[in-house]
Amino acid sequence: MKSGFVSIIGRPNAGKSTLLNALVGEKVAIVTSKPQTTRNRILGVVEVASTTGSAGVAAQIVFVDTPGVHQPGTQLDRRMMQEVHEALETRDAVILLVDASRELRLPEEAAEVDVLPETPELAAGPAAQPAHQARELRGKELSSKDLRSKDSRGKDSHTADWRSEDAFLLSLIARLDCPVLLVVNKIDLVRREELLPLIDRLSKLHDFAAVFPVSARKRDGLERMVAELVRLLPKGERYFPTEQYTDQPERFLVAELIRERILMETGEEVPYASAVVIERFEEPAEAPAKAKKPKKPRMLKGGIPAPERESLTSIAAAIYCEREGQKAILIGKGGAKLQAIGTSARREIEGLLGTRVYLELRVIVKPGWRESRGFVEDLDWRRQMEEIGQRQAALALTQDEKPE
Repeated sequence: MKSGFVSIIGRPNAGKSTLLNALVGEKVAIVTSKPQTTRNRILGVVEVASTTGSAGVAAQIVFVDTPGVHQPGTQLDRRMMQEVHEALETRDAVILLVDASRELRLPEEAAEVDVLPETPELAAGPAAQPAHQARELRGKELSSKDLRSKDSRGKDSHTADWRSEDAFLLSLIARLDCPVLLVVNKIDLVRREELLPLIDRLSKLHDFAAVFPVSARKRDGLERMVAELVRLLPKGERYFPTEQYTDQPERFLVAELIRERILMETGEEVPYASAVVIERFEEPAEAPAKAKKPKKPRMLKGGIPAPERESLTSIAAAIYCEREGQKAILIGKGGAKLQAIGTSARREIEGLLGTRVYLELRVIVKPGWRESRGFVEDLDWRRQMEEIGQRQAALALTQDEKPE
């Protein structure tokens, strides 16, 4: 069989998370209309059945969704861009996802995307460096000035320069030594006569291994794209067990579902200044192997047995924001907004966990948290799981040392 990692990169709102969910067939990434919804690398594992008539598996493809490529203005933004670079370090193929419905400002010549002013080493990215250099660059931070544009007076400006960001996106793939697929998404939103010129312009800027117009929302064109990836990937063994479709722990998925509802329920300012941290995650205790005596079922009116009570997962989460005004918006009049966020998030979480859920939310003001490197790094679920593992190991050691 074949196997490999395929990184998906693109500008904000290109539909990367929608594409990942459509490929996996499960909701592994939250989706909203707001840019910068994705903040972490998210893995989705797809088992591709053999087309030779046998019952075997042709390939296991690990798709890696990444944050949208954008100008880093805060420590959180720089961390998000670092996630993009790290996804490009270990990959067998790359999907460059482009939103067909958005006007692109592309360089007129391919040479313009090779190197960006001020940061030529960043334009190439860690993925374009030799392996030992890539490891050295892994921890390198992106400066907030790396992708700044210049205003008419020649001064630094944090206003997005679409041309420079589109050029920067192309520069990320300019020196990759792996196959790059151009995938033009949202073709259901544009006319054919608009689509072909866009594909032609992009095709002249890079030697793409293949080009696929798709609609991730309608799952149109995805089968042909996956078939081409199977052809391009190397032979190898599975990276994940057959039944596993993501590497994310349930705690992180729960935090993301809560954040999704914040993005959906609040306006323009609050979503980008909010973060969710799971403070308590108590799973249902396993039922004893042998019950002492089977209980008589509780009966409803008409002699109908009442359904058995489902197990309960108890979750407490903290929603961080940066200002008191944002906290007031999140809570709402009489707590109505926070209740709406909690109610809709709880339904999603119950669908994910398959249990009833008790969800407790609280809002904490942490001024300037997006500029706090320590706090931003603590939001990484990998670090959170490592710390939980250390605490559990320390607790187990303490229990073992207690006298009997």
